Amino acid sequence: MFIHNKKLMYTVRVAEPNPALASLMLEQFGGPQGELAAAMRYFTQGLADEDINRRDLLMDIATEELSHLEIIGSIVSMLNRGAKGRLAEGVEEEADLYATMTQGGESHTTTLLYGGGAPLINSAGVPWTAAYVDSIGDPTCDLRSNIAAEARAKIVYERLINVTDDPGIKDALRFLMSREVAHQKAFEKALYAIPDNFPPGKLPADPKFADTYFDMSQGEPTGEGPWNTGEQWDVVSDRDSQMAVDGGDGSCEVKLSGFDAKTVKAFADRTQSDPTAQPLTGADLGAGPGAGTTTPVAKPD
Repeated sequence: MFIHNKKLMYTVRVAEPNPALASLMLEQFGGPQGELAAAMRYFTQGLADEDINRRDLLMDIATEELSHLEIIGSIVSMLNRGAKGRLAEGVEEEADLYATMTQGGESHTTTLLYGGGAPLINSAGVPWTAAYVDSIGDPTCDLRSNIAAEARAKIVYERLINVTDDPGIKDALRFLMSREVAHQKAFEKALYAIPDNFPPGKLPADPKFADTYFDMSQGEPTGEGPWNTGEQWDVVSDRDSQMAVDGGDGSCEVKLSGFDAKTVKAFADRTQSDPTAQPLTGADLGAGPGAGTTTPVAKPD
């Protein structure tokens, strides 16, 4: 059960309206790294988690993310408040009102379509989607995804801090950025509290392939680091050795019933290309300057 408390989790003070900045702030409202995506990610994970202690962690952070959504939404609404009133009441001349709305970004879209509110879109006007919730139902996978999500969100907050000189907004954004760090630490603790957390899942990897690094980059110098050097890795640079690594011939095949084999052969025969043909095509008939080499069109006698 959720209860709405009318006090924000963190006090927000906006110096003056700024519709363009409001559009940028929407990235953390309805964007892929935003607070709604985080809340839904952790909420749905918490519902399915079989560990009651970890479930509390996920539900706690999901609920906090909703409070962060309220903070960002409040910032967006306050930044749009001046343009919202001017547009609703038509108190300016058309040119002045247009200039207010089109300060930059998608601010005009936000003002016209959403009345200066806080719509569930990102800074480019793309609607929020559940596709942002990338949970897969395995705690070791989901916790790693959560750690990465918190890291990405911190970077977005850093960038938003860098594009505003409003001290009140900077202060609120620093709070939200700092909470991303706290959540990342909590998720890392939860991940490493699972004794066997790598590799994810239950089935073991084949060491023959789990310890192999395929050097697929041609040319010098060869890039090296702890990801492909040392006793942990068997580096394969030879091109021939990178093919058919299972020891087979590298082909593909399927066993078909007699009827399926007959119909597939009939289809292949019917659609067989003639490698000796030089057919005249529409591109040849309509070729003009810049068409490149085409099949010559026979001229009438």
